Amino acid sequence: MSAVRSQGAGGQNVNKVSSAIHLRFDIRASSLPLLVKEALLQVRDRRISSEGVVVIKAQRFRTQEKNRADGLERLQELVDKAALRPKPRVATKPSRGSKERRLQGKTRRSKVKAMRGKIKDGD
Repeated sequence: MSAVRSQGAGGQNVNKVSSAIHLRFDIRASSLPLLVKEALLQVRDRRISSEGVVVIKAQRFRTQEKNRADGLERLQELVDKAALRPKPRVATKPSRGSKERRLQGKTRRSKVKAMRGKIKDGD
């Protein structure tokens, strides 16, 4: 972590105080579990460089302490999101009742459309 001068409006204070935080986190050199490291490296996020370094610039707040906490919190959210494993989908078959309802709906619709046709003379 390193303190840098924050961008944006703020008057004279912004030119004097280094309140923003640059947080750099090397994924490959970290002590995270291997699966989490691989998942993080696969994440398509512009904050993750091609070398596997997460760079977060925290400048939301006016104090360095709050920005430091904010940067760490954002890094934690990124790691937590990568650590989540999606539940495997369990394939299911449609029930007998749902199949019947579907076919009844199709039959009803075909009858409605059949009624739109020209009336045939049965002489």
